[in-house]
Amino acid sequence: MYGAILGDIIGSPFEFDRGNKTKEFELFSPGCEFTDDTVMTIAVAEALMNVEKDADDETIKESMVKSLKYWGRKHPDAGYGARFGMWLLLESPEPYNSCGNGSAMRVAAAGWMADTLEETRRLARLSAEVTHNHPEGIKGAEATAAAIFMARNGSAKEEIKRYIIEEFDYDLSRTCDEIRPTYYHTELCQQTVPEAITAFMEGSDFEDVIRTAVSLGGDCDTLTCIAGSIAEAYYGVPDELKEEAKTRIESDMRTVLESFDDMRRLING
Repeated sequence: MYGAILGDIIGSPFEFDRGNKTKEFELFSPGCEFTDDTVMTIAVAEALMNVEKDADDETIKESMVKSLKYWGRKHPDAGYGARFGMWLLLESPEPYNSCGNGSAMRVAAAGWMADTLEETRRLARLSAEVTHNHPEGIKGAEATAAAIFMARNGSAKEEIKRYIIEEFDYDLSRTCDEIRPTYYHTELCQQTVPEAITAFMEGSDFEDVIRTAVSLGGDCDTLTCIAGSIAEAYYGVPDELKEEAKTRIESDMRTVLESFDDMRRLING
């Protein structure tokens, strides 16, 4: 999850098209901070760690709702969207047909928790459905988690790209240079996930993926969070960046992150 968290933190000063769309910038500028992307990434990870491996759909969704509400209420000023902020306050919240990119920004853990691509997509779908039950919201979560699963299991970039196009019908034909001039702030999955995947495709290492994603602009913390989550699975994250991430989140988040790291090492040998 370091990739998602670092993407969020590094991208945060440039959200709402506040950057100048370049890869040349101070990696950790004074405005860097974690946002709702990090909080919800932690929440989904905890939700999945709190259920048995053979848990049914309803059990997983109940764990997801409980964890999202707990972390969202614990960090109420992290920058949630209006509808999700209202959802957090309800005692028995229902999904609200969102196709926003929140489903994809928080899904990183699902890409690491399953043994098969099919199960990865199931976990991603369940993590989305409790709020983002619009087909595009579900698709964004599944596509992101699928890319993570494939990347961590040694798939080549072209193989990942082909799968994403065939399974999710995303347009990955444009280069970042073609996207960048007209790209703007949008919080829709279908206008964020393909761009994040393209940034991953073009990046030459983890940091370069992060810089490429930031250079596109738009909903920069979320786009870079998604790109970073895939880049971690493909390239790994340098130790010094992992340590930097830990210093920039709160102790309760570090506890979950470290527990997830331990569990991930067990799963992946």
